[in-house]
Amino acid sequence: MAFRAWLSGALILTLGACAGGDAAKDPAKLDRVVQEKGLLAYVVHDDHEIKASFTGKEGVAAKGRVVAITGALGNCVGCHALPDAETTFRQGDIGPPLNGIASRMTAAEIRLRIVNPKIVNAATMMPAYYRVEGFHRVVKTREGQSILNPEQIEDLIAFLMTLK
Repeated sequence: MAFRAWLSGALILTLGACAGGDAAKDPAKLDRVVQEKGLLAYVVHDDHEIKASFTGKEGVAAKGRVVAITGALGNCVGCHALPDAETTFRQGDIGPPLNGIASRMTAAEIRLRIVNPKIVNAATMMPAYYRVEGFHRVVKTREGQSILNPEQIEDLIAFLMTLK
């Protein structure tokens, strides 16, 4: 724990030195606004989390479960295992199991990983669920559309936060 705190401080100091010292004085300098055509802008803090809800309210966990298990929506079970007896017959094992995700991550950290996981890990296979740019071979009927809308993202987060 002490090493992680030291490492975080060293990273801020290093970034601050590279940016003329401002980041070391003001961690908010590590915030960046992301805006894609037709989508709501959001702030990524320290390439680690999106703190603000897209809808300004908490999502509905029951709706989020539907997003997680529905192939045409989030389809989380295509790659992840969920602690859900109804979906055990078709759960994936490409990504980490989602059981206990709320004990390992905050809602803000989960939000970034749903919106654009490549910010955290450029090599991830997980798709960005709230992007419209940078994709290849997109079906014509889906061009310019994100996979999930803001309400679905917040509902999915609410569901995942029940998995402690």
